[in-house]
Amino acid sequence: MQSNTSQQPEDASRMIDARINELEDWRGAVLSRLRLLIRQADPDVTEEWKWKVPVWSHDGIICTGETYKSAVKLTFAKGAALEDPSGLFNSSLEGKTRRAIDVREGDTVDEEALKALIRAAVTLNSSRTHR
Repeated sequence: MQSNTSQQPEDASRMIDARINELEDWRGAVLSRLRLLIRQADPDVTEEWKWKVPVWSHDGIICTGETYKSAVKLTFAKGAALEDPSGLFNSSLEGKTRRAIDVREGDTVDEEALKALIRAAVTLNSSRTHR
């Protein structure tokens, strides 16, 4: 699981499963829930394993799912270019490209707003790759 390179989708999905299972606390449950919401928002999403973290892509990276002691962080590769009317982005706000959502223990995520953000990221990626 230490590879920094992209894996086959099935291998990547198994690595993400393993990461969720090895997190034997609230972080595993949160990462699992966020993964489900990403898949619901974009049924064509590709799961990858890069930089020792889960990565979700569709015509480019949508977001990564990093886990820390105090948060599960979804970092959107092109987050600064996305509208965030619900104010989900609460981390990495100073960057020119990325934006992140830190989910801490006990936090509630606005699931519909997150799905809308995922779909907006896919639309942005698709518009950039098909010009």
